[in-house]
Amino acid sequence: MIIVDTALRRREAEGRPIRVGMIGAGFMGRGVANQIVNSVPGMRLVAISNRHPEGAARAYREAGAEPVMVDTLDALEDAIRAGRPAATGDASLLCRSGQIDALIDVTGAVEFGAQFTLEAFAHGKHVITMNAELDGTVGSVLQRRADAAGVILTAADGDQPGVQMNLYRFVQSIGLTPLVCGNIKGLQDPYRTPTTQQAFAERWGQNPYMVTSFADGTKISFEQAIVANGTGMSIEQRGMRGADFRQHVDALVHEYDVDALRALGGVVDYTVGSQPGPGVFVLATHDDPKQRHYLNLYKLGEGPLYSFYTPYHLCHFEVPLTVARVVLFGDAALRPAGAPTVDVVTTAKTDLQAGTTLDGLGGYHTYGQCERADVTARERLLPMGLAEGAVLRRAVPKDAVLTYDDVTLPSGRVADTLRREQDALYHPVGAP
Repeated sequence: MIIVDTALRRREAEGRPIRVGMIGAGFMGRGVANQIVNSVPGMRLVAISNRHPEGAARAYREAGAEPVMVDTLDALEDAIRAGRPAATGDASLLCRSGQIDALIDVTGAVEFGAQFTLEAFAHGKHVITMNAELDGTVGSVLQRRADAAGVILTAADGDQPGVQMNLYRFVQSIGLTPLVCGNIKGLQDPYRTPTTQQAFAERWGQNPYMVTSFADGTKISFEQAIVANGTGMSIEQRGMRGADFRQHVDALVHEYDVDALRALGGVVDYTVGSQPGPGVFVLATHDDPKQRHYLNLYKLGEGPLYSFYTPYHLCHFEVPLTVARVVLFGDAALRPAGAPTVDVVTTAKTDLQAGTTLDGLGGYHTYGQCERADVTARERLLPMGLAEGAVLRRAVPKDAVLTYDDVTLPSGRVADTLRREQDALYHPVGAP
């Protein structure tokens, strides 16, 4: 990662900055905009698209830049050539621009994200995504589409999945075998709602539905699913272990059975209340007794598991580093390795009546849990990323996992088409 800053300074000195477009201008998007505009030499945020274009303009203004509003491709291209930041409500303009090197997805929207990601690929654009919800639903098939288009689709540094993958790669690079990739949470309550999280959301200027997805376990399920799918790891049980572990993560080396972890090919997991929070950890083993002697000397203990951790994740501060890795070095932070190993399935947050239209991520009706992808296919479980807008055909009790047979899905969605393609490729048993 240290080479990125040098490469960016070189691009700045040469007058050849990386030209970036961003789709989404909410709380996190505004942070990304401020970071690129004010703290990243060798990179320019040339355009922002947001459903409400005034939100895109706000992101620029909060960063100290005054944008020009555009609604045609010609106007966007003229603004970029003139060095004027452009704000728009039309994401397709950014996908089609010939002067944008890469796009950042900061939407968290599955259907919309699927639509513009495919359009970006069609126009030769790399996509750096903070949209774990999309990645955890149809990431494997999107990866195939990206490969076919000769572009890179990747999760981002700064988000916990990207931080885990960086740590995973480091641990592998020094000769150990990672067996647990973990995320540290401060709170886990699957029954939280936008009402219970309203005050917290207002305090930090965030969307209460997004905050609820953090609190009810949906977000961490998507995050750990994409880590599993990027490493080939699995889970120990539906929902992961998710231990309430009020100790330092170093003590986790005594909580897992190494042989069981090896048999599963490693697992993703999370803890609640561990230190250092809100960081990430990797537990790994080493087969060489000589190296185990050195690891003990270096205060990592006697094994067989050794603890590595990063005590923070800096979200929007690090996202531009991924853009540079992709554009300058062709290196993805985290992407699906092939067939998905873990899915996120839809679970009733309360008793639900027939005829209910599900409100989706971070809402009042459902929460997401990790499940093995082969189980999801065999039992025809409903992916959480497809739940929004589905109408219940029958009553479902609290904490039941929904199936395709329980719902009628909205018609004409790109995400459903992609999911059918993904299931047919990798897990045809039970595919709708």
